[in-house]
Amino acid sequence: MTLLRSTSLFVLLAAVAPGWAPTRAQAVLVAPTVVFMDHQTRSGSIELVNTGAEATEVTIGTLFGYPVTDSAGRISVMMSDHPDPSQPSAADWVVAYPTHVVIRPGAHQIIRLLSKATSALPDGEYWTRLVISAKGGAVKLSEVRAADTAAIRVGVSLEVRTIIALLYRKGAVTTGLVVGAPSTRIVNDSVEVRLPLKRQGNAAFLGMLRLSLVDANGTEVSRAEHQTAVYYDLNPAWRLPLDRTRKGPFTVRVTLDNARDDVPSRVRLPFAPVDKTVALTP
Repeated sequence: MTLLRSTSLFVLLAAVAPGWAPTRAQAVLVAPTVVFMDHQTRSGSIELVNTGAEATEVTIGTLFGYPVTDSAGRISVMMSDHPDPSQPSAADWVVAYPTHVVIRPGAHQIIRLLSKATSALPDGEYWTRLVISAKGGAVKLSEVRAADTAAIRVGVSLEVRTIIALLYRKGAVTTGLVVGAPSTRIVNDSVEVRLPLKRQGNAAFLGMLRLSLVDANGTEVSRAEHQTAVYYDLNPAWRLPLDRTRKGPFTVRVTLDNARDDVPSRVRLPFAPVDKTVALTP
C-alpha cells in the first residue's frame, strides 16, 4: 500500500540523454475532478487538455484508494494495487479507452470509461482512483563540456500524475455522518480543530466543511472551507488563523453539508446539514 499526502503526485525520473531540448513542466488538465458512473449506463468519460507547448504522452490506469487520517489528524490517500476482496473496489473492472495516448499542444482528448461489472454485482457504491500520468520533455539541470568532447547534458524527464476519484453506483445508495464532539486547542498563531467523522450508509460522503472563529461579540475573526470526503471513519485536524491581539473568549463553529462545486447536484446524495459549536480551549 502507498500513502499519498495529496491527490497529485509529481515524479521526477533521472535521465541523461544527448540531443534533448529543455521544456517547461507539462500541463495536462483533467476534467471532471470526480467521476460518477452507474450500473445502468456503465460508462463515463474524462477530458484531457494539453496546455503545454509540446506533445505529451499520457497513460491512464486505476488503483484502489480512499482518504485516511493519522494520529495527528493529517489526511492522506491510502492506495493499493491489491485491495482486500471485502473492499468495494472497482479498480479491476472499470477500464479506460484508450489507456495510452499522445496529446498535441492545445489539443483535447476524450477518454472513455467502461464497466465490465456483471449483473451479479451486489448493490452499493464502489470506488477506484484514476491515475493520469503525463510524461513530458526533459528539464535541464546542468551542462558539462570537457576539452575535445561533446557537451554532456544532464537533466530529468518530468512525469506528472494526477489522481482523481471515481465512484460507481448500483442500486440504492445512501450516505450519512455521525459527527463527534469537536475539540480545539491553540497551536502558535492558529486554532486546531479536530472533528471525528463516522460514515453511515453504503456510499462515501462528499461535501464541504466550513469553520469559523467567532469572538465574544459574535464577530467572525477567521474562517476556512475544505472539501471533505469520508469513505471510512476519519478524525482530521484543521487550522484557523488566530489573531492574538483580539480579545476572547472565542467560539468555533463547524458546519457540514453536501454542496460541493465539483459534485453535480444530480448525483449528490441526501444529507441533512450539521452545525456544531465549541468553546475555544485556552
